Parts: sequence; structure tokens; C-alpha cells
Amino acid sequence: MPNQTLRTSQPSQAFLDVFCAHSSPANSLRFDQFMELALYHPSVGYYRSGRQRVGRGRGTDFFTATTSGPLFGELIVAACHSLLGNEPLADTTFVEIGAEPGGGVLTGVQHGFGATQTIRVDEPLQLSGRCVVFSNELFDAQPFRRFVFRAGAWRELGVQLANGLLQEVEMEAKPAPAVLPLAAPDSYRIDLPFASVELAEKITTQSWTGLFVAFDYGKPWRELIEAAPAGTARAYHRHTQSNALLAQPGEQDLTCHVCWDWLAEALRRHDFAQPHIESQEAFLIRHAAEVLAATATAEAARFSQRKLALLQLLHHLGQKFQVLWALR
Repeated sequence: MPNQTLRTSQPSQAFLDVFCAHSSPANSLRFDQFMELALYHPSVGYYRSGRQRVGRGRGTDFFTATTSGPLFGELIVAACHSLLGNEPLADTTFVEIGAEPGGGVLTGVQHGFGATQTIRVDEPLQLSGRCVVFSNELFDAQPFRRFVFRAGAWRELGVQLANGLLQEVEMEAKPAPAVLPLAAPDSYRIDLPFASVELAEKITTQSWTGLFVAFDYGKPWRELIEAAPAGTARAYHRHTQSNALLAQPGEQDLTCHVCWDWLAEALRRHDFAQPHIESQEAFLIRHAAEVLAATATAEAARFSQRKLALLQLLHHLGQKFQVLWALR
């Protein structure tokens, strides 16, 4: 079956040069290879640029729980304290992986941890001792592979450069990953976040003990293969979500839902106790109740920034995001 062109876009010349330097003789790459360049290449990658990506200001692309200001950090500290058995935090290092440049979740927050460490995208990941290893929207931003079920078989989706345009194509048939179901409705798409599991393995194989806690959005495996026929990949640019994954490579965010079952299993493989997956709302209510109650009481009579932040964390983002946590 010949390659089938699905979408087109106009890349920048800088990205086009990088793409050509890394592509096959047919000027094509698997989607995860394209995504690695679009997000993490040192010179043209979206996450390697110095510009502000998160927030509500001009030129930003999306906002997260960290946009809510110090309240989110206060809730994280309270939840970590609770999950660690309310023991003193002085012997624990709080490690945030993947924080945006210029800050972290504990910026301006009183916390009690013996030390804090922020590991950014281009920095080595080294963990030891007693830690809280925290991330916010880290795993969904890892490269993923894309597949479509066509004519009774799974075909991998890639990106090809032709006549100065990036095109999504169905690549030459190869053995499909064993995790894919044997059959699916025709044109069913699945985005496989393998790199998110590789990152979880890199984190959990290191010799540290304590608490793993990841805020992100994802689905269980069964839902990915049965209830998401268009896949879960999307792009974000200037606070607009789209399916134009090849538009403006290096200038927009690319993401897909993580598979919570896979990440939880990675934790189990490395001696973490039973992993828990909760909505962000449930996690904060269950494990940071005192800070929530104090904030709600203090801000009850006025519509302040902290009250707005509380509403966003619990309601606007509360069901959209989930939290995976486990102890070792």
C-alpha cells in the first residue's frame, strides 16, 4: 500500500534544515523522532527556547496548575507531608523534574524540606537519598509513536518532507508493537507514549526512597484502545488546542495522554508500594485538606487571586488532570 498523505504544513527553514539532517533517504521520520526534534532539539526545539510558554501573558501557549501562583506549591507541600506520614521533612529533598525556566512549584513557598532541586529539560537526571520526586505535565510531553488501523492491519504514522512541506504519512508496514490489539475499527488511531514509560524507568531505577508524585493527564489502557478513535495527540499554540500537529514545529507544544496503567506498572517493577491514581481535585481534597479549608475560609468574603486560584485548581483543572503517586 503506498504512503497516504494526511496533513500538510509549512515549516520554518531552520526546522526544515534540522529535519533533513536527521531524516531517512526518503526524507521521512517516525512521528516520535519528529516530535523529539520539534520539542527537544537544542537549536529549534520548543522546550529548548528561552521564551515564556506557560501563563496568561502575551505570547504564552497554555497554563497549568503552576500558573495559579504559590497556592499550588502550598498544597503540594501539605500533600507531601501527609503522604509521608506527617514526619519532619528536614531529611527529604524535594526534586522537581521538568520545571519551566525561571521558577518551580515551590518558588516563594515555605516548605520545610531539607533541600530542593529543580531539574530542567536539558539537565542530567540524578537522584539519591530520601526524596519527593515531583512533576507537573512532564510525562505527557514525551515523544510518542502513532498508529492507524487500516485494511486489517496496524500501520505506523510518520512525517515526510516533500516539496518543502511536512506531511503525515502511513509508513511502510512493519511488525506492530505487541501491545496493540489484534483488531480495531478501520481508521482507529492510537498514540503510544512509550517514551513516558522510559522516563519513569529512568526515575525509578535510581537509588532513592520516598514519594513519587506526578500531575498529568492520561487514560487507562482500555480506554485508549476502545474509546479514543481519533487518538489523543494534540497541539497547543497561543492557548488554542488543535489537531495540526505538524504546523509550526518548534513553535507549538505537542502532547498526548499518558497511559496510567503503564506508568503504575513501572513503579511496581521497582518496589514502590501500590500506586494510586486520583483526580487532581480528589488528591488535593484528600491530602491537603487543612490548607484548602484555611484558604477557603480566609477568602470566603472576597473574590481574590487566591480564591480564583483555588477554584481553578479544584474545578477547572480538577477533573482534567490526574495524579499518580506511590511510596518506596
